[in-house]
Amino acid sequence: MTTAPLLIGHPLASKEHARHALLYMCRIRKFEEAVEDLFGRGMMHGTMHLSIGQEASPTGMCMALNLTDQITSTHRGHGHCIAKGADLTRMIAELLGKEIGYCGGRGGSMHIADVDTGNLGANGVVGGGIPIAAGAALASKMMKSGKVVVSFFGDGAMNEGAFHEAANLAAIWKLPMILFCENNKYGMSSSTEKAFAIDNLKDRALGYGIPSVNVDGNDVVAVYEQAQIAADRARNGEGPTLIVAETYRWKGHSRSDKNLYRTKEEIEEWRLLDPIPKFVEKILESKLMEQSEIDAIQAEAQDQVIAAVNEAVKAKSAEPSGLLAAVFKEISA
Repeated sequence: MTTAPLLIGHPLASKEHARHALLYMCRIRKFEEAVEDLFGRGMMHGTMHLSIGQEASPTGMCMALNLTDQITSTHRGHGHCIAKGADLTRMIAELLGKEIGYCGGRGGSMHIADVDTGNLGANGVVGGGIPIAAGAALASKMMKSGKVVVSFFGDGAMNEGAFHEAANLAAIWKLPMILFCENNKYGMSSSTEKAFAIDNLKDRALGYGIPSVNVDGNDVVAVYEQAQIAADRARNGEGPTLIVAETYRWKGHSRSDKNLYRTKEEIEEWRLLDPIPKFVEKILESKLMEQSEIDAIQAEAQDQVIAAVNEAVKAKSAEPSGLLAAVFKEISA
């Protein structure tokens, strides 16, 4: 199994924190590249939604969370799962339909859950995780557990009824919840310019009395700083916050996306804003690490993903005969 200890705190608080943030962003990038390769070789089936280019958002958000805090995820959720501390081998195994996968090989890419690390699950329904997060936040408040719940979702989910209902309940009940929108500019092929009549998506929160903020979603430090403010508000009983992280997915919406709605120039402009070298520059400026140490961390992430793939490929495939075991349970009289 391939994992790494979670470290909470500012990405530039120490050498260890900087190392953690860089390692996790690189793990997400290398994981997504490996998944793309495995699909291309016909070793994975179904579809996939890659988050290459968006690594800073989940990493920065999860570094502001305690180990017991919870998240809900999306169809583009591999980065959220990794940032919350998931095991890479079990993730790859799930996508390959292996018994050791997080859901026994039955959930696949869009439905990974890891309750032990607080990941309540990804969701193939756009916006589907938001009301689940509200429910978990309500449970936290009623049980006085102190848990903060983060719901990751995309810009397209902000036009779903689930967002509006959950945001309203979170506001009126002052739930310990963070609404985290990864605004990557497109809901499938629909740009935010065509899908919204407002210029700034954070203004959606005004109708619910929820504080909101825009943040550079490609800057792990900026994301963490706003996430920490939101988490503190939630823990102090002040209710939810909407964070809109401006980012961009380099790849198409899914495996079948031919990317005809975006120009090559637009994609290249965003590739120049790559969150990983942006953070590397901050590390070097802070003198927390030398370039050789940074190179070693990036190589470590690559090695971890390769090891995870090799182990998962050799694992036992899920047995079709056991498919219903996770759905139905026989109750004896």
